[in-house]
Amino acid sequence: MINESTILSVCLGLGLAAACGFRVFVPLLLVGVAARNGFVDLGGSFEWMGGTPALIAFGLATVLEIGAYYVPWLDNLLDSIAAPIAVVAGIAVSASVFTGMDPFLKWSLAVIAGGSLVASTQGITTLVRGISTVTTGGLGNPVVSTVEAVISAILSFLAILVPVLAFGLALVIVAIAIRRMRRRPLPAAA
Repeated sequence: MINESTILSVCLGLGLAAACGFRVFVPLLLVGVAARNGFVDLGGSFEWMGGTPALIAFGLATVLEIGAYYVPWLDNLLDSIAAPIAVVAGIAVSASVFTGMDPFLKWSLAVIAGGSLVASTQGITTLVRGISTVTTGGLGNPVVSTVEAVISAILSFLAILVPVLAFGLALVIVAIAIRRMRRRPLPAAA
């Protein structure tokens, strides 16, 4: 029997996974801080995420990642290499907060649902940045970077504070993006 606590942990994990698609390290940092302050329970093998060394590493990685997305040529390169890293981070962060379930179910859900959500949001960011690069010559990319970082932070905070809302918002973001992408053809490269 699945209880309310398990459902909330799944929504928390999937909301965090979706946030990893916008910025890899923002959700990891925020869940580590939340765990350190008693707002989130981490599975036994993930308790290290709330430790001082992990928080320092996640904090530094977050600052470097956000800053790097403001460097004109580096932002597109990061999008290319971020996809597999984001998927791994999304799977790990979702598994870290899934509670009250069999380990096989936990990891299956983290890989299938968490991995799919993070891959979807990462794909959206890559596509939007590509469109921005083609249509603005890269001048619009800092705006895109700012929006992505803000969405990642908001989704992460919501996942921690109101998991069901964050999960629902993540699904809405993916659905809207897919719908808009289907309606608009990609611009031709000059």
